[in-house]
Amino acid sequence: MKKIKYSISLLLAAVALLMFSVSVQASQMDDRIEATARNSYVFKTFLQNDDIKIESREGYVTLTGIVADNFNKSLAQETMAGIPGVKNVDNWLAVKSKPPTANSDAWIRDKVQDTLLFHRSISGYKAEIGVKDGVVTLKGETTSRAQKDLMTEYTKDVVGVKDVNNEMIVTKTANTQRTVGQKIDDASITAQIKITLLYHRSTSAINTKVETRDGNVTLYGKAGSAAEKDLATKFTSDVDGVNSVNNRMTVE
Repeated sequence: MKKIKYSISLLLAAVALLMFSVSVQASQMDDRIEATARNSYVFKTFLQNDDIKIESREGYVTLTGIVADNFNKSLAQETMAGIPGVKNVDNWLAVKSKPPTANSDAWIRDKVQDTLLFHRSISGYKAEIGVKDGVVTLKGETTSRAQKDLMTEYTKDVVGVKDVNNEMIVTKTANTQRTVGQKIDDASITAQIKITLLYHRSTSAINTKVETRDGNVTLYGKAGSAAEKDLATKFTSDVDGVNSVNNRMTVE
């Protein structure tokens, strides 16, 4: 009888030790998830002025606080979802200001501004963006005709844009805001790609799965045509931090 009681005591002690170990590991994982988010390129670059509280419990993340707009809310969501160990993101972030009416000039302006933000070939050049009746006017300076043409091309492909009038001046002395050599984490790269593909008219309808490892991106999903698939590759390749793109999307 004593042996049985002793065996039961040992078993209970082992179970308690195992539960404690699992609890510690879960706590460490949650701490890592929260720290990874705080130190991510997106949070430190684009969301640094937002009041975002992150709570992770066994990989289930809750976001609370206040952000500037819906774009920042979506960016926080996608970045958290791309962090290893995150199982789900419950996004309760409140938006500071009322968003503009869908398809209005203000709404289109925001979409253009946010889309140009992530393309590394042009993101360092600050363009003044004006919109009237869906027609976008770009003003400012750029260092080459190729960059000016890319801005026109990318702007034309933003949802809601009817036409583009690019009045930017090509000059070798244009000021840029690019940070050269800055390492961008995989979760931030994935988030930027997802939003870039969503905001571009040519790829907005594609249901794309994005996986990033050390800056090397793999795209999965279904494209409506070979042209859509090629554009997904092109837009992804031009996102900050991307080293290579392996497009495994099927054409249907």
